[in-house]
Amino acid sequence: MAFVWWPCLVLTLFFGLETSGFPRSPLRLLGVSLVVDGIEVYSTKISCKVTSRFAHNVVTTRAVNRADKAKEVSFDVQLPKTAFITNFTLTIDGVIYPGNIKEKEVAKKQYEKAVSQGKTAGLVKASGRKLEKFTVSVNVAAGSKVTFELTYEELLKRHKGKYEMYLKVQPKQLVRHFEIDAHIFEPQGISMLDAEASFITNDLLGSALTKSFSGKKGRVSFKPSLDQQRSCPTCTDSLLNGDFTITYDVNRESPANVQIVNGYFVHFFAPQGLPVVPKNIVFVIDVSGSMYGRKMQQTRDALLKILEDMKEEDYLNFILFSGDVTTWKDHLVQATPDNLKEARAFVRSIKDQGMTNINDGLLRGISMLNKAREEKLVPERSTSIVIMLTDGDANTGESRPEKIRENVRNAIGDKFPLYNLGFGDNLNYNFLDTMALENNGFARRIYEDSDADLQLHGFYEEVANPLLTSVEVEYPENAIQDLTKNNYPHFYDGSEIVVAGRLVDRDMNNFKADVKGHGAMNDLTFTEEVDMKEMEAALKEQGYIFGNYIERLWAYLTIEQLLEKRKNAYGEEKENLTAQALELSLKYNFVTPLTSMVVTKPEDNENQAAIADKPGEGRQRAESLGTSPFSDVPSVDGDPHFIIQVPEKDDALCFNIDEDPGTVLNLIQDPVTGLTVNGKIIGDKGISPDSKTRKTYFGKLGIANAQMDFRIEVTTDKITLWNGDERSTFSWLDTIMATRVGLSVTINRKKNMVVSFGDGVSFVIVLHQVWKKHPVHQDFLGFYVVDSHRMSAQTHGLLGQFFHPFDFEVSDIHPGSDPTKPDATIVVKNHRLTVTRGSQKDFRKDVRVGTKVTCWFVHNNGEGLIDGVHTDYIVPSLF
Repeated sequence: MAFVWWPCLVLTLFFGLETSGFPRSPLRLLGVSLVVDGIEVYSTKISCKVTSRFAHNVVTTRAVNRADKAKEVSFDVQLPKTAFITNFTLTIDGVIYPGNIKEKEVAKKQYEKAVSQGKTAGLVKASGRKLEKFTVSVNVAAGSKVTFELTYEELLKRHKGKYEMYLKVQPKQLVRHFEIDAHIFEPQGISMLDAEASFITNDLLGSALTKSFSGKKGRVSFKPSLDQQRSCPTCTDSLLNGDFTITYDVNRESPANVQIVNGYFVHFFAPQGLPVVPKNIVFVIDVSGSMYGRKMQQTRDALLKILEDMKEEDYLNFILFSGDVTTWKDHLVQATPDNLKEARAFVRSIKDQGMTNINDGLLRGISMLNKAREEKLVPERSTSIVIMLTDGDANTGESRPEKIRENVRNAIGDKFPLYNLGFGDNLNYNFLDTMALENNGFARRIYEDSDADLQLHGFYEEVANPLLTSVEVEYPENAIQDLTKNNYPHFYDGSEIVVAGRLVDRDMNNFKADVKGHGAMNDLTFTEEVDMKEMEAALKEQGYIFGNYIERLWAYLTIEQLLEKRKNAYGEEKENLTAQALELSLKYNFVTPLTSMVVTKPEDNENQAAIADKPGEGRQRAESLGTSPFSDVPSVDGDPHFIIQVPEKDDALCFNIDEDPGTVLNLIQDPVTGLTVNGKIIGDKGISPDSKTRKTYFGKLGIANAQMDFRIEVTTDKITLWNGDERSTFSWLDTIMATRVGLSVTINRKKNMVVSFGDGVSFVIVLHQVWKKHPVHQDFLGFYVVDSHRMSAQTHGLLGQFFHPFDFEVSDIHPGSDPTKPDATIVVKNHRLTVTRGSQKDFRKDVRVGTKVTCWFVHNNGEGLIDGVHTDYIVPSLF
């Protein structure tokens, strides 16, 4: 089945397809295709869409083994460290083997097992400044086709006034069909869009690369022909090797923009034209012996460049630490021309020496800033900043990281941010990161490359122009829940504040948001008011992308912030943050530091191997998707027993449908969403014609969505998926997850499968298996509705009619024919019925034993409870 994915574009990407066991050259040309030792890579596509800064990216590579024996093919992608992988799919001759995201420790054991058995596998791992590498290898039989498809998502951050999507392009060989296709939709409107690449010649620039934008939509397309990819007219190696960059920004007519979809909102804030708040900045610089040579020179060069950018209203000082601590001045000085001239002379004189006393260096700088504020030596409406640079661990004075953190935290007292720059790899970066985060700043690694001085200066540019301090984003009381971070010590020019959350009342008519902060001249309040109906109409035109993008953006941002908080937490608090982040990672199918992705190996469905991982460790164990307990769900299982739970009554009603094997019943029919679910009845082996003694069950289910042109047929042996005319078949021995726009299908081996449409329709199908040679019974299926709140009010069917609230009253409870099961009278849907107290089984948690659900049993095929009579729900076929 060919899923149509919702893609996106992210900051960095490197990809390539290699074949192992043969040299990369020479290449052999066959017509317009290229074959390397029997393997032809005939298509590589990066399909990208961005909606409201939230990017969703799909990298697809297709190859065919034209050799007369099996070959191993490897798929490599380098993706941003800030991105979360959401899916990986391996398709071999039309059979799909998707990834399944699990709690990290579970996946790790499966990966180690696979490696110990000699199975090929892959892992995501750190590789470079911003990238981590994804690799997976597979053995491809002679004549077989293989498709690799990797999907990942990321919230693009505004940096120096623009959003940048950076791709590292390196296919390593000529590809018949190579394409980058990027679509951008921004409700605020796109103000600029550009694309460039280090390897693009004038010829490629004119014919292979196109870029355009108008209003809210933009597009970039790069589609070089086979000849255009050649490094020379007769060459067989690829010209495509380098950086491909797309940059854009949005219109800033209003400082804020709020977007709301399906009860989730996102609030973007980036005011323009405000005066810069004066800075009181202390540079705490490591001048220990390990900073000798090029490091020291690059530090001096960066500081000299920073001094050129200082504004006269700023105040500054330098604190140098090695074994001892020295200062340029005893107090902060204003950045006047004369003082800056003296500062440059001081910077040029800095030399490396001695040990590394981080604790005393930081405390001296913090004390200087506190004293300047207390003694009113700096403007009242100014902001203080500490920037520390070090290349190693503390090895003199106070050297315990936890004690240094405590000292710094107490000294700063939440009054200003600390930014830590870690130079090189020989340092405790986690210590720097944690210490910065708990003091309202962040850490940044400076790589020991020729451009290290540019990296240092580039960081300073990010914080050089604060426009607001003590920023608070406020919403009406009791109107918002599950809010992401909404207070920031600083807002810097060229950046953007993003807050997301959920609405308590989805039917509210107006939405109001206030952003308050201290400016250079006075306190400011920015108010954004939104008419919900107008917004709904305005956002309809983005429906071609993916409808739940704001919810996924909220989940992404929430997970990211939970993981940050977790770095500074201990004990129960850390466990709670871990549990929350893990739960969201699993729910939204994100590979985070707490989860890994596993894929069923096509060589043997019994074996699984981890193929996607992120650095970090998780301690929480997760249940298989679809097996966690849900409450108040309508379901049908067993004979078939229908259970209708009524949460308002804390009770349930149930009924059986007695029909002949072969009968197909309509369970759900929604004319608005196009969703239909039907079930086909089977009976026991050698079934008795006597309806009072025979046992019947659902042996086949059909789920169809007419709007999506999608169908699923579930039997006790297999699961068949149709996407239009294309078909894929899976076994109940598989463990897989397959997704496409608005759809997720998960099979949990021998247990159940979960089918979800969007964010508000979800079903669980439970597999009941009996002894294969059982003389009477057969395998059968149970069907449970986990979530139906996105289905329309017109939904009907034996189960669908109960998605809408209804009431019943019970009275006259009295002994029945069975002394253990009392009878009663209920009034429901204007009918007075005699019912019997009993119980049925819910098998979602335990497919063998089940959970007892007590209910009032409605006799005669649910007569009086269901609309009409049960024969009204008989349909001619599953679809």
